[in-house]
Amino acid sequence: MDADVQADDETDDGRTVTATRAVKCPQCGATVAWSPASRWRPFCSERCKTLDLGAWASEAYRIPVVERDDGDDTELDKPE
Repeated sequence: MDADVQADDETDDGRTVTATRAVKCPQCGATVAWSPASRWRPFCSERCKTLDLGAWASEAYRIPVVERDDGDDTELDKPE
């Protein structure tokens, strides 16, 4: 996930401005401020959040599995 961080800065009257982090919405790529004010973070909206949840529920996201042939394991079990 790409993120931009702005450093803390001091204003003319001595107040410190807190750093703001911006992240990309995982669904549409829009820039989202990473703060408590961003209600749907890391998503930009409820719509993007719901679309992502739907993809998980329909098993669109999967971890690939490599299947092994169990018949060849006998060579590994033999001591040399």
